[in-house]
Amino acid sequence: MTKVEYTVLGLNMESISVIYGIFLISWGIIISVISNSASVTSFIPTIVGIPILILSLLAIWFSARKKMLMHLSVMFGLLAFIGGFDFFRDVLSYEGMFANFYALTSKLMLLCSGGVYCFLCIQSFRFARKTSK
Repeated sequence: MTKVEYTVLGLNMESISVIYGIFLISWGIIISVISNSASVTSFIPTIVGIPILILSLLAIWFSARKKMLMHLSVMFGLLAFIGGFDFFRDVLSYEGMFANFYALTSKLMLLCSGGVYCFLCIQSFRFARKTSK
């Protein structure tokens, strides 16, 4: 009996989560270095990416706890998505959307990637629910 899993481009959600966590961590570090930011807020993608990476690695290593760990991981993805909505505050601000270009791109990245990640996780949860019956 083979186990059927939800996959995207041949990757299961644990692997996608590892890649997404590494992406967020890298983004936060690279943007902070490029922009010479002294603010800890430039590391928000990194701060969100670390738990996603850790939880997804734990889900791979401890498959008995995969369901709980992946649900926790998607909560951090949802946090990224919700945090990305701050993009619209910058767009509508008096200073204009290019007052801080690096912050604006980070917020837009969090909004888009967090939304896609949450969507994929929800699709995966629905797939698991349908196939378990």
